[in-house]
Amino acid sequence: MKEKDFQHVVYLSGIIDKDSLSANSFSCRFLGHKLSQEAYPLTTLKTDIIIGFGSASFETIRDLVEKLPHINTPNWRKMKLQPMGFDNVLDCFIKTIDNGKTFNRNFNILVPENMTYKELLLEFRKARNLKRFILNVSLMTPKLFSYWLYFVNSTYFKFAFALVDSIKAENLCRKPEIFKIINIKPIRHQKVLKKTLSKIVGNRYSSSGKDSPISSALNVNISEFLDVPTFGCFRDKRTQRISNKQECIDRIWRIGGKVGWYYANTLWNLRGFIDKLFGGVGLRRGRIQEDKLCAGDTIDCWRVLYANNEEGRLLLFSEMKLPGEAWLEFKVKYNRLEQTATFRPNGIWGRIYWYAVFPFHDFIFKGMLNNLAK
Repeated sequence: MKEKDFQHVVYLSGIIDKDSLSANSFSCRFLGHKLSQEAYPLTTLKTDIIIGFGSASFETIRDLVEKLPHINTPNWRKMKLQPMGFDNVLDCFIKTIDNGKTFNRNFNILVPENMTYKELLLEFRKARNLKRFILNVSLMTPKLFSYWLYFVNSTYFKFAFALVDSIKAENLCRKPEIFKIINIKPIRHQKVLKKTLSKIVGNRYSSSGKDSPISSALNVNISEFLDVPTFGCFRDKRTQRISNKQECIDRIWRIGGKVGWYYANTLWNLRGFIDKLFGGVGLRRGRIQEDKLCAGDTIDCWRVLYANNEEGRLLLFSEMKLPGEAWLEFKVKYNRLEQTATFRPNGIWGRIYWYAVFPFHDFIFKGMLNNLAK
């Protein structure tokens, strides 16, 4: 497309520190400068950390809090920031487009309240109900801290370094003008964080006709778990060739209940018994129908999130008592069966749990896959 095809361009940038220009700030400034030289009207929206699922900064900080019992931070833990909720950022984009009052102007889109990085970490800790200790390591350089962040988080080193490099200086704005122009009231940080984490960890629940208060051990809105996460998760992914696609799908659609799990049913029953000892649902619920599945159905300790026979995809979410969240997915594509177990740990105990059961998963999931495929 040519520049004449654009009527208005909205550019989301980071806050630029003019006094000590970091590499990240320099790239934002350079790109903004190049965009402003074109013929179309340009609006630049500058924001700090975005609080929302999928935001790299948010996911990195959340991963940090959930994985480690204590968090080592450099001196800039006292630096202040103004995190912005994803919904507010999206609203700013929508209401800025084709708004003549915003043409060829720069705006800060920041919540008019500030907090330190330490306070942000503590808010995460409180929202996830975790015990965390934040320790000051004054001798830790930005590059050293970036390496440490890279090793303990599910992130790339270049991003870790860019994140650390961009938070060494404060860039605060008390009264962002943009909110008056587009008539938006920013949501305060505590409310944004609570809403975001509720979608991730499932603190809300939407009842259906196939559910009852005692049928589930968790308060979850199952629709929020349809997109299986990958960030900060452990995965056990296996594939196997199949000879008959429809027969394989039929076997998958009969899994659980009286049929069982096609391999090591004794161990499945033992795991269900242990779950009941801790107040979980165990395997007592069975399944509603022997060969039909619908979203919302139960299969022993699992909840059906998605079931499409024609597509050959079945997605299950675990309702056992776990130090994290777990998904089990089956996909039949052409002449192959793909089986993926995903586990998102909640804190250090979640990671210990995964490594403790991994040897059992190795032969249980392998045996189940082979029996489903043959």
